[in-house]
Amino acid sequence: MSKQILDILKTLIASPDLASKKWICQQYDSQVMNDTITSKGDAAIVRVRDGKNKALAITTDCTPRYVEADPYEGGIQAVAETYRNISAVGATPLAITNCLNFGNPEKPEIMGQIVRAIKGITKASKELNYPVVSGNVSLYNETDGKAIKPTPAIGGVGLLKDLNKRSGFKFQALGDFVYVIGKNNGHIGCSIYEREILKDKTNKDIPKVDLAEEKKNSEFVRDLIEKGIINSCHDISDGGLLVALFEMCSRTLGCDVKTKYLDEDNLFNVLFGEDQSRYIVAFPSSLEDNFVKIAQKSDVEIVKVGEVIKEKISISSFDVEVEELIEINESVFENKFA
Repeated sequence: MSKQILDILKTLIASPDLASKKWICQQYDSQVMNDTITSKGDAAIVRVRDGKNKALAITTDCTPRYVEADPYEGGIQAVAETYRNISAVGATPLAITNCLNFGNPEKPEIMGQIVRAIKGITKASKELNYPVVSGNVSLYNETDGKAIKPTPAIGGVGLLKDLNKRSGFKFQALGDFVYVIGKNNGHIGCSIYEREILKDKTNKDIPKVDLAEEKKNSEFVRDLIEKGIINSCHDISDGGLLVALFEMCSRTLGCDVKTKYLDEDNLFNVLFGEDQSRYIVAFPSSLEDNFVKIAQKSDVEIVKVGEVIKEKISISSFDVEVEELIEINESVFENKFA
């Protein structure tokens, strides 16, 4: 079973959704005037020149397959995803802008998508205290009468008050314990796993966002980063838990996934489901008791998933070199377009 899980991981990270966009994005300058601290993370960090060591965290997100299946819930999820990504680097989310990309609004079904997506965006921004301060639209996006997937792209910005108190998403230290923050119900509806592996493209049951939980988990993560407890933090989104763990790996550091901590009767769904409001964090083993106490005090659900090891992703008795996975992930677009 573990070998099958790793084979599925290889398939997913080679899908266009999850393949590295490095070949495309690194053709452009992300270091204009040298104020970009990093563009490699859940949110980019750009220095604020005020002499007070502050920075802005910036991200853009949307999951069109969610919006197509359920425009209202998909609109909520797009906002929550930016909120999560900004929190994952330690910044406080401030506001959003949007770009509403849809087909021909003169068609009732397209107008319905627009209206419901806007209602979802409105609900999320109000409940997260994360206002919409600007936006634009791009309509009539069709080819031969067929509309693009509805894409209400959300751009979020947050404030990092101290550049020294931030988190990256890559594993930093051998032996760090790895935990998931949030509920792992194994929701596979509208997931990339369901589409690519189960070959089901009809399910419209997208993972819904509990906005109260979203806010609580994000505040917990920001508190951990502020206190310097964690070395790494990454949100879980497209592809689910195991894909997010891969994204945290480097050529020198991997992860030993301990399935005994997870629901082994529902393991495939737990590893590849796209439940919302979740983060992965890694921290020194000596801080585990402190981490657990803070989580209990904050009434946040956590589960241990493993620890940081050298160079491999390991599940039970099977493993794969991170180098092999990176090659699969980074070669997709270069092989297609170069």
